[in-house]
Amino acid sequence: MIAHLKGRLESTGIDHAVIDVGGIGYLVGASSRTLAAVGPVGEAATLFTEMLVSEDSIRLVGFASATERDWFRLLTGVQGVGSRVALAILSTLEPVDLARAVGAQDKAMVARANGVGPKLAERIVRELKDRVGVIPAGSGTGGAMVAPAGAAADAVSALLNLGFRPADASAAVTAADEELGGAASLDALVRLALRKAAK
Repeated sequence: MIAHLKGRLESTGIDHAVIDVGGIGYLVGASSRTLAAVGPVGEAATLFTEMLVSEDSIRLVGFASATERDWFRLLTGVQGVGSRVALAILSTLEPVDLARAVGAQDKAMVARANGVGPKLAERIVRELKDRVGVIPAGSGTGGAMVAPAGAAADAVSALLNLGFRPADASAAVTAADEELGGAASLDALVRLALRKAAK
């Protein structure tokens, strides 16, 4: 499993980038939002990745953040949502906007993405409602999960990789982050979050 690529951005296309890592060029599919954030050609670049394996191909999809990758995993877990549709949604909506749409059950917002009709948009917001953590209402985010940043995002990703449900991982990391403070290391966050999730 390739978790991320760190190298030089060799080139970009409409839906992909090529990252040179030690003389090997990795072709990585990506959303337009990720391609805009990855930086200029010829400069250093880092992409979080998801490896997609099928009967006739193995390919990488890249993301500007671990949070975006986590949303890709959530989206492709919905019946009828393949990698192309998930990338189209992530090209249209930032993770925080997607979280807000799911929390508010706003299928119209999700349906703005290319290839997403009303029925599929309704299925996406309905199925993800129970799989996405929530924060208290009145916090200015419409009651939807706020995508964590920095070490917190990496800690959520670590718990997801260990098999925790997104809602449980988000809640445990949020609780650990509040207890440790914003300057906590990733290692400390993950350790405390695991203890809290096990309670």
